[in-house]
Amino acid sequence: MSRSSPRADVAYQALRQAIIEQALLPGAKLPEDQIGAHFGMSRTLVRATLARLHAEGLVDARPKRTVTVAQPSLDEAREVFEVRRALEREVVSLVIRRWRPEYGAELEGHVREENAAKARHDERVSIRLAGEFHIKLAAMSGNGLLQRYLGEIVSRCSLILALYGRPHSSECAVNEHSDIIAALRQGDAEGAIRLMDEHVGSVERRALLADGSGEETDLGSVLARYSHEIEAGRSLPTLAAGRKRQAR
Repeated sequence: MSRSSPRADVAYQALRQAIIEQALLPGAKLPEDQIGAHFGMSRTLVRATLARLHAEGLVDARPKRTVTVAQPSLDEAREVFEVRRALEREVVSLVIRRWRPEYGAELEGHVREENAAKARHDERVSIRLAGEFHIKLAAMSGNGLLQRYLGEIVSRCSLILALYGRPHSSECAVNEHSDIIAALRQGDAEGAIRLMDEHVGSVERRALLADGSGEETDLGSVLARYSHEIEAGRSLPTLAAGRKRQAR
């Protein structure tokens, strides 16, 4: 099995994180030549990188057209939340069965990171951390496939929030996450599932408010910032890293 190029991995992570953190908004163009020039990659590697993002539903790729950040329709957005709700319930059920005290400590540490991002008004990090809480929880389920699918769904929800929602409310998300942790610590499966349903419902209500604007974004400056952060080791684990762990 062939290994992916380190440059392609950085490009994938930078683009994916920029989309999740809403630095690249739905509809933003992703020209192959500009991405290739920035990362020093061939057109073949650029296309492979964009194909990975397309497989996760983060970009739209149509024949003879420039790839763009995906713009899910309202109907597609509702379908995404229907699937997310079902996956989140299963995650909670599995985590309750496998619960260990260290899980609570890890999740509470993540909530502290969310609170810190909120305190310094770091909107883009707050958005990412809110989604990664759910990916951490899915990792605790012990089901790698479930973790992968939920991770992809959470990423799509970030797109939907960027396209249709109002500005992210980190305070609401942090409080809801803390309530879920408390129910998990108590072994209250019914209560934890109910809280998760309410939480995903509140995210959906925040997400599906009105049509998005699709403003222009400077791709070059976004790529420079995210590739620098990732190469400096600041990026958090991605789905790609999760897949490598599963393959061991």
